[in-house]
Amino acid sequence: MHIKYYPFFGNLANPLKIRIVGELKQNEMSVLDLADKLNEEQSKISHALKSLKNCSIVEMRQSGKKRIYSLNKETILPILDILDKHESKFCKKCKAKFRL
Repeated sequence: MHIKYYPFFGNLANPLKIRIVGELKQNEMSVLDLADKLNEEQSKISHALKSLKNCSIVEMRQSGKKRIYSLNKETILPILDILDKHESKFCKKCKAKFRL
C-alpha cells in the first residue's frame, strides 16, 4: 500500500473507530452519546474521534457546550455507499465467515 494512504486505512482498520463510523453513519452524535451507545469509556471515544478528525473522516461542530460529530458528507459517505454496494455484490463468502 502506498504510504500516504496508511493513516486513512489505519483509522478504518481499528475496530473501535469503525464502530464509531458505523454509528455516525446513522446519526450525528456527541462523545457522551457515542460512549453510551458503544459502551466504551469517554476518553477512548475522544481519542478515536481525534484521530478520525485529523484524517477528515469525521467533522465536528459546536452546539452550546457539546461537540457534535458527523461523517464527512463530501467524501466518506460516498465511500461508504460504494463499500456497501461492493459488500452486497462481492462479499457473500466474507459475510458468512465474519458476522459482526
